[in-house]
Amino acid sequence: MAEGRAFWLGGVQIPSTRGAVGHSDADVLIHAICDALLGALALGDIGQHFPNTDAAYKDIDSKILLVMTWEMIKVRGYRVVNIDSTVTLEAPKIMKYAPAMRETMARSLEIAVEDISIKATTTEQMGFVGRGEGIVAYAVVLLERI
Repeated sequence: MAEGRAFWLGGVQIPSTRGAVGHSDADVLIHAICDALLGALALGDIGQHFPNTDAAYKDIDSKILLVMTWEMIKVRGYRVVNIDSTVTLEAPKIMKYAPAMRETMARSLEIAVEDISIKATTTEQMGFVGRGEGIVAYAVVLLERI
């Protein structure tokens, strides 16, 4: 986390003086979901498809990456059944933004809001996350062949 960076999470800008650092907008939740989608079909990871060495992805809105990832899944004949995600950070508190994050990502993935779960936790001030130096997100996705 760095001072002066916008903090994007789940496609929503969260009020904060600090944001994640990355080549794109550094939305770690969307990146975790992209990785889960790609991993479910053994398609590699987000870095293989949208490398940080490609200027085309510099400061890109991660919602665009989510839609592009979803298209890769959809053309292979799958649909998202559900997504479960966990975000680990000390601050700011994010759960009041979860409904907006769920709506934003559901729209991008053409699924119901009820099919996306977002949870938040802390590390009780342990490690780099606990010191406020970073943020971690994990996601699991269930796909169904249609």
